[in-house]
Amino acid sequence: MTVDAQNTRDRRNSRTEEEAVFDASKRQIAHSAQWLAGGVSSNFRYGITPTPLVFECADGAYLYDIDGNELIDYYLAMGPMILGHNPEVVRRAVLEQLERGILYGGQSRLEAEAAELFCHLVPCAERVRFAASGSEVVQLALRLARAATARKVVVKFEGHYHGWIDSVLVSVAATAENAGPAAAPHRNPASLGQDTDAWRNTEVLSWNDLGSVERRLAQGDVAAVLMEPAMCNSGAIMPAAGYLEGVREACSRHGTVLIFDEVVTGFRIAPGGAQQRFGVTPDLATFAKCLGNGFPVAAVGGKAEIMDRVMSGVVHGGTYNTQAVAMAASVATMRALADGTVIKAIEPHGRRLMEGIARILKAASIPALVTGFPQVFNVAFGIVEPVRDYRGLMATDKARYVKFTHELLKRRVRTLERGTWFLSSCHDDNVIDCTLEAVEAAAALA
Repeated sequence: MTVDAQNTRDRRNSRTEEEAVFDASKRQIAHSAQWLAGGVSSNFRYGITPTPLVFECADGAYLYDIDGNELIDYYLAMGPMILGHNPEVVRRAVLEQLERGILYGGQSRLEAEAAELFCHLVPCAERVRFAASGSEVVQLALRLARAATARKVVVKFEGHYHGWIDSVLVSVAATAENAGPAAAPHRNPASLGQDTDAWRNTEVLSWNDLGSVERRLAQGDVAAVLMEPAMCNSGAIMPAAGYLEGVREACSRHGTVLIFDEVVTGFRIAPGGAQQRFGVTPDLATFAKCLGNGFPVAAVGGKAEIMDRVMSGVVHGGTYNTQAVAMAASVATMRALADGTVIKAIEPHGRRLMEGIARILKAASIPALVTGFPQVFNVAFGIVEPVRDYRGLMATDKARYVKFTHELLKRRVRTLERGTWFLSSCHDDNVIDCTLEAVEAAAALA
């Protein structure tokens, strides 16, 4: 534990039997909002019950907020912290690089080492390009696919999130009222101010329906099929048996580029992501989050014949691409995850937590579905049968689940209101024990 974390732990509220309060965070957010829009710098941190939280430091599986609360963390910064908060192996690599420089406007040996590691670990990656965010690399993947095929149309799927850029922020959170028929889903923008022309060539299908993909690709004008290989941003829905294989075959047959968005699954469910775990290799894949264990780094990797188009007309730039400190963090993280031991070690803890939550909710007569991977799973209230696509999640009782997460937070367990739980290598048996105690107490009040 770092000195800051230890000092904060020593100062935290000693009345741990009482409910946690977040008054200092509320005041700080209100104060910050005078200059910082909404008091936050991402909409996904806004509107949280009872307030967006303000933190002093983090260590392992814990966050320490300005109210003095020690919180078991299942946000894990929306997923990146696979090694836990502030791991020594990453911190040491970053501090060493800070002595040498921050940003060169040129190349470093670290960049080459990171690229070699990445291509060694990710099945589809013959070449790689780095950037600073998942949203960016998705756009690069689409540009590459269009250049490689000389086509414009991109097929995506309801409920799959590929970043906040206009061209893909479509049908991410459709409702029963605006979704349209399952056979021909409506394209719904997710934000005011979106340019409808930006997604004119983006078409939306229902996921896990192989027939709909095959029929659309048969028209011969689709540049890319873009999907989360497992639907982890909403619902943790698994691909149906044979679905990924069928889409792979259809894309190959019709000359369409298959892109896996592995921003969530990459380096989390296996060193090579979902493509390694499921044994289906896309043409391109995007990665971020766990790639740098908290540092802003992302990547798109894939076939050399597609990736090499960045040297022959496809523009890709970025001032902060391969920033040296982020590269140091990425190399350290990939080395730590390379043999799969760390990722596999999370499995028994995650499985125990999933099973414990399901058991407690059932005992409390709360209908719920707990599904996903031990390293990242989803809890949905109001449904009990497995679902195949985003529409199956529309019956989720979101209001009751938010109340549940609020009760957990008062008991010093922080988890996402959308239902996703991320685990790290620091979530040990003791952390799981404490979490399940909080779940049992929260379920009685939800």
